[in-house]
Amino acid sequence: MGAVRGTLTARQLHFARCVAAGMSQADAYREAYTVGDGTKASTVHEKASRLMAQDKIRARVDALVALREQALIRSAVDTKVKVLRKLEEFMESAEPSDAVKLRATELLGKSIGLFREVLEDGRTNREASSEELEAQLEERLRQLLGQSDDPNGKVTLN
Repeated sequence: MGAVRGTLTARQLHFARCVAAGMSQADAYREAYTVGDGTKASTVHEKASRLMAQDKIRARVDALVALREQALIRSAVDTKVKVLRKLEEFMESAEPSDAVKLRATELLGKSIGLFREVLEDGRTNREASSEELEAQLEERLRQLLGQSDDPNGKVTLN
């Protein structure tokens, strides 16, 4: 029972949908095709691999994954727009009794990454050597003690 070139059979389409949904190729094959109890796992893996090697099936899986990613992006954008609109409403007409609504809106915004805090501490990513760290520690100890106990500038702790 072959399919017209470029179109998928119902089972091939089901297999592609299962793979695009995140199932392993072998599990998708088991879901879409009749696999007997005595069928070896290696046989299922081989057949699933052969299906995925077909251009038309690979193209359908890729298209389904791309559609799913686009839907996720659209959903996140829609949620961000809703949160921003609600925040604008609260800014203009919030009553003291709206604190719970405002907090819920804020938490929803944080959950989708709408409010990102960027902290900078001025340090570089370079790690200091042990000698540099030792010199920094000695300098800070000198500053704390207000003097040097060693003629060479080394601070000695008792």
